Amino acid sequence: MNKEMWFICVVFSTSLATSINVSKFPKDFMFGTSTASYQIEGAWNEDGKGENIWDKVTHRVPSPVIDNSTGDIACDSYHKYKEDVAMLKYLGVTHYRFSLSWSRILPTGFNNKINSLGIAYYKNLIKELRANNIEPLVTIFHWDTPQPLENLGGWTNELITDRYADYAKVVFENFGDHVKYWLTFNEPKQTCNGGYGNMQRAPLVDSPGIGEYLCTHNVLKAHAKAWHLYDKQFRTTQKGKVGITMDTVWLEPDTNSSKDVDASERGQQFVHGWYARPLTLGDYPEIMKKVIAERSTLQGFSQSRLPQFTKDEITYLKGTLDYLGLNYYTTFMVRDSNDEKIDDISYEADANINAYQKEEWPKSTTPWLRVVPWGLRKILNWIKITYGDIPILITENGVSDDGSSTEDDTRVDYYQQHLSSLKDAMDDGVNVFGFTAWSLMDNYEWLQGYSEHFGLYRVDFSSSNRTRTPKKSAKYLKNVIQYRCVLGNSTCDK
Repeated sequence: MNKEMWFICVVFSTSLATSINVSKFPKDFMFGTSTASYQIEGAWNEDGKGENIWDKVTHRVPSPVIDNSTGDIACDSYHKYKEDVAMLKYLGVTHYRFSLSWSRILPTGFNNKINSLGIAYYKNLIKELRANNIEPLVTIFHWDTPQPLENLGGWTNELITDRYADYAKVVFENFGDHVKYWLTFNEPKQTCNGGYGNMQRAPLVDSPGIGEYLCTHNVLKAHAKAWHLYDKQFRTTQKGKVGITMDTVWLEPDTNSSKDVDASERGQQFVHGWYARPLTLGDYPEIMKKVIAERSTLQGFSQSRLPQFTKDEITYLKGTLDYLGLNYYTTFMVRDSNDEKIDDISYEADANINAYQKEEWPKSTTPWLRVVPWGLRKILNWIKITYGDIPILITENGVSDDGSSTEDDTRVDYYQQHLSSLKDAMDDGVNVFGFTAWSLMDNYEWLQGYSEHFGLYRVDFSSSNRTRTPKKSAKYLKNVIQYRCVLGNSTCDK
C-alpha cells in the first residue's frame, strides 16, 4: 500500500455524493488540456493545405453531420493560436496536447511535397508554447487521413504504413528538437472500427468485420515503424518519448457469474487489448484470435478475418511504447450475450457482449457518456495487471454540456470525481504521470458538429471572432493545478 493512502480523508461531492481523495498530486505531476487539428484549426484550404477525409465527408450533400456543419473555420485556431496559448497560460498547465494536420504538412499525403507554410504554423505554435513554459505534447495523427491516400484504400491498404513513416520522419526532423512527448495515433479504434466498420467516423466506409481489422493491422505496423524510426535516428539527439493514445471504457460485469465475468474480460480485450497487447506483448489477444477464427470458419471464410502477424512482425511490434496515452470518459455494465450472431460479420458480433449503462448514473448531453468516475480507477488497475508497469498519461477526460451557460457545475463535479478516482489508482500503485482535460475549448465534435460542448472555454461560433469565454470549470482546473488538489484549494493533505 502506498504510504499516501494513510492521508486520504473523505469529502463529499455536492451533487453526486461520492468520496473524494484529497491527498495531493506529486509536484512533478503533469496537468494539461487537449485539442485536435480538424476540430479547432479551420483554414481548411488555406496556405497550401491539402484535402483530408473530414474535409471530404463534411462537404457531402446531403451532409452526414447532425447539424450540417463543417470544420472549415471551427475555432479558427490557425489564426488565433496566440490567444489559445494565452488561455493555456491562464490555466497554468504544464503541457498542451494538440495534433498535427497531415494534409497541412504534406498536402498530397506523400512526402514529395512539403508545405513550408504548414511547417511554419506548427513551429510558431510550438515556439509560443515554449515561450510560456508549456510543454508541447504532439499527436501526429488524429483521424484526418489525407484524401489522396484514402482514395487508395486509406488504412486498409498496407502502403499507408510507409507513407505514415515518411510523414513521421518529416515531423521529427522539423519539430523534434522542441518536442519531448509524441503520440503516434489518437484512438485508433475510432479510426478503424468507426471509419471502416460501423460508419461513425470518416471516411464512412462500410466494411464491418473485415475493413476494421485490416485498418488496425496497418495502424499498429505504422506505429511500430514510427517508434523504431525515432528510436534509431532521433532519440539520442532529441531525447523524447513516443507513445500512442487509446480510448477505452471500463466494462463492469453485470453479475458475479463466470459468464458475465468472462464477458467483461473478453470485452476489455476486444476494446483495449486489440491495440495494447500487440505493442506490449507482441500479438493480438488470444481470445480475439480464437473467437474470430472460429466464427470466420463457420461463416465460410477460408481464413480468419483477423489478419495474422508474422513472427518477425511480432518481435518488431513488441515493446514499442515509451508510455501509454489513455482516453477515458465512461463505463458500461456487461452481460454475456447468448446470441452467437453467426451470420453477422462485424467486430461487435465477434465480441459477443451485451453492454448497457445504468439509469441512475448521471447523464451528460452526449447519449453514451454517463458519469461513472470509479471506472477510471478500475481500468487503470486492469492495465497495470494486464500489461505491467507502463507509464500512463491520461490524454483525454471530460464531459459535454449544451453550451447554454458558462456555469458548468456538472463539468466541475465530473473533473473533481475523476481526478479523485485517478489519485486512488495512483495510490494503488498505478504509474500515472499526468492528466489532460478534454477539451481546452468547445470545438467541432465530428459527426455531432457543434451540438456538443466539451470545452473549458466557451466558443461563440456565431461570431466571426470565435470569442472565447472561460467557464467555471476553467477556473476550477486552474485552482487544481495551482494547489495540486482536487478541491482546488490549499486544504488537501500533503
